[in-house]
Amino acid sequence: MDEILQRAARIRLVVFDVDGVLTDGSLFLGDGGEEYKAFHSRDGHGMKMLQEAGVELAVITGRTSRVVEHRMASLGIEHVFQGQQDKLPAFEALVARLGLAPAECAYVGDDVVDLPVMRRVGLAIAVQDAHPLVVRHAHWQTPSPGGRGAARDVCELILEARGELERMLARYLA
Repeated sequence: MDEILQRAARIRLVVFDVDGVLTDGSLFLGDGGEEYKAFHSRDGHGMKMLQEAGVELAVITGRTSRVVEHRMASLGIEHVFQGQQDKLPAFEALVARLGLAPAECAYVGDDVVDLPVMRRVGLAIAVQDAHPLVVRHAHWQTPSPGGRGAARDVCELILEARGELERMLARYLA
Protein backbone atom coordinates (compact mmCIF):
# COMPACT_ATOMS: atom_id res chain seq x y z
CA MET A 1 0.00 0.00 0.00
CA ASP A 2 2.96 2.33 0.53
CA GLU A 3 3.73 2.30 -3.20
CA ILE A 4 0.10 3.16 -4.00
CA LEU A 5 0.12 6.07 -1.56
CA GLN A 6 3.38 7.35 -3.07
CA ARG A 7 1.85 7.23 -6.55
CA ALA A 8 -1.36 8.86 -5.28
CA ALA A 9 0.54 11.70 -3.60
CA ARG A 10 1.91 12.81 -7.00
CA ILE A 11 -1.50 13.03 -8.69
CA ARG A 12 -2.55 16.42 -10.07
CA LEU A 13 -5.23 15.18 -12.49
CA VAL A 14 -7.78 12.38 -12.11
CA VAL A 15 -9.58 11.19 -15.24
CA PHE A 16 -12.74 9.14 -14.84
CA ASP A 17 -14.55 6.97 -17.33
CA VAL A 18 -18.32 7.38 -16.95
CA ASP A 19 -20.29 4.19 -17.69
CA GLY A 20 -19.25 1.53 -15.19
CA VAL A 21 -17.17 3.98 -13.13
CA LEU A 22 -19.31 7.02 -12.27
CA THR A 23 -22.40 4.90 -12.95
CA ASP A 24 -23.01 1.20 -12.43
CA GLY A 25 -22.90 0.71 -16.20
CA SER A 26 -26.66 0.38 -16.64
CA LEU A 27 -28.17 2.31 -19.54
CA PHE A 28 -31.80 3.33 -19.11
CA LEU A 29 -33.41 4.32 -22.40
CA GLY A 30 -36.82 5.93 -22.77
CA ASP A 31 -39.27 5.27 -25.61
CA GLY A 32 -38.18 8.50 -27.29
CA GLY A 33 -34.51 7.56 -27.11
CA GLU A 34 -33.83 9.58 -23.94
CA GLU A 35 -30.94 8.27 -21.92
CA TYR A 36 -30.92 8.17 -18.12
CA LYS A 37 -27.99 7.44 -15.81
CA ALA A 38 -27.75 7.20 -12.05
CA PHE A 39 -24.82 8.87 -10.30
CA HIS A 40 -23.97 8.37 -6.62
CA SER A 41 -24.10 11.54 -4.52
CA ARG A 42 -21.17 10.48 -2.32
CA ASP A 43 -19.00 10.14 -5.43
CA GLY A 44 -19.89 13.71 -6.34
CA HIS A 45 -19.00 14.99 -2.89
CA GLY A 46 -15.65 13.23 -3.03
CA MET A 47 -14.96 14.81 -6.41
CA LYS A 48 -15.75 18.26 -5.02
CA MET A 49 -13.38 17.68 -2.07
CA LEU A 50 -10.63 16.62 -4.46
CA GLN A 51 -11.14 19.76 -6.53
CA GLU A 52 -11.03 21.84 -3.35
CA ALA A 53 -7.63 20.27 -2.65
CA GLY A 54 -6.41 21.56 -6.03
CA VAL A 55 -6.61 18.37 -8.07
CA GLU A 56 -7.96 18.73 -11.63
CA LEU A 57 -10.75 16.37 -12.70
CA ALA A 58 -11.80 15.18 -16.14
CA VAL A 59 -14.01 12.60 -17.78
CA ILE A 60 -13.34 10.73 -20.99
CA THR A 61 -16.20 8.55 -22.16
CA GLY A 62 -17.01 6.59 -25.27
CA ARG A 63 -20.68 7.52 -25.25
CA THR A 64 -22.26 10.93 -25.73
CA SER A 65 -25.01 11.98 -23.34
CA ARG A 66 -26.58 15.25 -22.23
CA VAL A 67 -26.98 13.66 -18.80
CA VAL A 68 -23.18 13.48 -18.48
CA GLU A 69 -22.91 17.10 -19.64
CA HIS A 70 -25.37 18.18 -16.93
CA ARG A 71 -23.79 16.11 -14.14
CA MET A 72 -20.26 17.27 -14.89
CA ALA A 73 -21.42 20.91 -15.07
CA SER A 74 -23.09 20.53 -11.66
CA LEU A 75 -19.76 19.26 -10.26
CA GLY A 76 -17.76 22.05 -11.89
CA ILE A 77 -15.79 19.65 -14.09
CA GLU A 78 -14.61 21.54 -17.16
CA HIS A 79 -12.66 18.81 -18.94
CA VAL A 80 -15.36 16.62 -20.49
CA PHE A 81 -14.59 14.47 -23.53
CA GLN A 82 -17.56 12.50 -24.86
CA GLY A 83 -17.84 10.21 -27.89
CA GLN A 84 -14.21 9.10 -27.52
CA GLN A 85 -14.05 5.53 -28.82
CA ASP A 86 -10.25 5.86 -28.64
CA LYS A 87 -9.61 7.66 -25.36
CA LEU A 88 -5.85 8.05 -25.65
CA PRO A 89 -5.82 11.09 -28.02
CA ALA A 90 -8.18 13.00 -25.69
CA PHE A 91 -5.99 12.11 -22.70
CA GLU A 92 -2.78 13.16 -24.47
CA ALA A 93 -4.33 16.47 -25.60
CA LEU A 94 -5.56 17.21 -22.07
CA VAL A 95 -2.21 16.42 -20.45
CA ALA A 96 -0.42 18.63 -22.98
CA ARG A 97 -2.89 21.49 -22.44
CA LEU A 98 -2.50 21.29 -18.66
CA GLY A 99 1.29 20.91 -18.86
CA LEU A 100 1.30 17.68 -16.85
CA ALA A 101 3.36 14.52 -17.08
CA PRO A 102 1.43 11.23 -17.34
CA ALA A 103 3.00 10.22 -13.99
CA GLU A 104 1.01 13.07 -12.38
CA CYS A 105 -2.26 11.61 -13.66
CA ALA A 106 -4.62 8.92 -12.46
CA TYR A 107 -7.19 7.17 -14.61
CA VAL A 108 -10.19 5.23 -13.30
CA GLY A 109 -11.66 2.61 -15.60
CA ASP A 110 -13.69 -0.55 -15.72
CA ASP A 111 -13.41 -2.06 -19.20
CA VAL A 112 -10.83 -2.91 -21.85
CA VAL A 113 -11.38 0.37 -23.76
CA ASP A 114 -9.78 2.11 -20.76
CA LEU A 115 -6.52 0.16 -20.95
CA PRO A 116 -4.60 2.37 -23.42
CA VAL A 117 -4.88 5.33 -21.03
CA MET A 118 -4.47 3.23 -17.88
CA ARG A 119 -1.16 1.90 -19.21
CA ARG A 120 0.20 5.48 -19.56
CA VAL A 121 -0.68 7.06 -16.21
CA GLY A 122 1.12 7.17 -12.89
CA LEU A 123 -1.85 5.65 -11.05
CA ALA A 124 -4.13 3.26 -12.94
CA ILE A 125 -7.26 2.38 -10.98
CA ALA A 126 -9.85 -0.31 -11.66
CA VAL A 127 -13.24 -0.22 -9.99
CA GLN A 128 -14.15 -3.22 -7.83
CA ASP A 129 -16.32 -4.82 -10.54
CA ALA A 130 -13.99 -4.08 -13.48
CA HIS A 131 -13.20 -6.55 -16.24
CA PRO A 132 -10.45 -9.00 -15.11
CA LEU A 133 -7.96 -7.73 -17.71
CA VAL A 134 -8.42 -4.18 -16.45
CA VAL A 135 -7.84 -5.34 -12.87
CA ARG A 136 -4.60 -7.05 -13.96
CA HIS A 137 -3.27 -3.78 -15.40
CA ALA A 138 -4.35 -1.55 -12.50
CA HIS A 139 -2.08 -0.35 -9.73
CA TRP A 140 -5.05 -0.29 -7.34
CA GLN A 141 -8.64 -1.56 -7.25
CA THR A 142 -11.40 0.31 -5.43
CA PRO A 143 -13.25 -1.44 -2.59
CA SER A 144 -16.56 -0.21 -4.07
CA PRO A 145 -18.09 -1.03 -7.45
CA GLY A 146 -18.62 1.48 -10.23
CA GLY A 147 -21.44 3.91 -9.58
CA ARG A 148 -21.61 2.81 -5.93
CA GLY A 149 -18.79 4.71 -4.26
CA ALA A 150 -15.78 3.83 -6.43
CA ALA A 151 -15.11 7.47 -7.31
CA ARG A 152 -15.30 8.40 -3.62
CA ASP A 153 -12.77 5.65 -2.85
CA VAL A 154 -10.40 7.18 -5.40
CA CYS A 155 -10.86 10.71 -4.07
CA GLU A 156 -10.26 9.68 -0.48
CA LEU A 157 -7.18 7.63 -1.43
CA ILE A 158 -5.61 10.66 -3.10
CA LEU A 159 -6.62 13.02 -0.30
CA GLU A 160 -5.15 10.60 2.26
CA ALA A 161 -1.91 10.34 0.28
CA ARG A 162 -1.66 14.14 0.18
CA GLY A 163 -2.30 14.36 3.93
CA GLU A 164 -5.56 16.27 3.42
CA LEU A 165 -8.34 13.76 4.09
CA GLU A 166 -8.52 14.22 7.86
CA ARG A 167 -8.70 18.01 7.49
CA MET A 168 -11.41 17.74 4.82
CA LEU A 169 -13.55 15.47 6.96
CA ALA A 170 -12.90 17.27 10.27
CA ARG A 171 -15.09 20.20 9.29
CA TYR A 172 -18.12 17.91 9.42
CA LEU A 173 -17.33 16.93 13.01
CA ALA A 174 -17.05 20.49 14.37
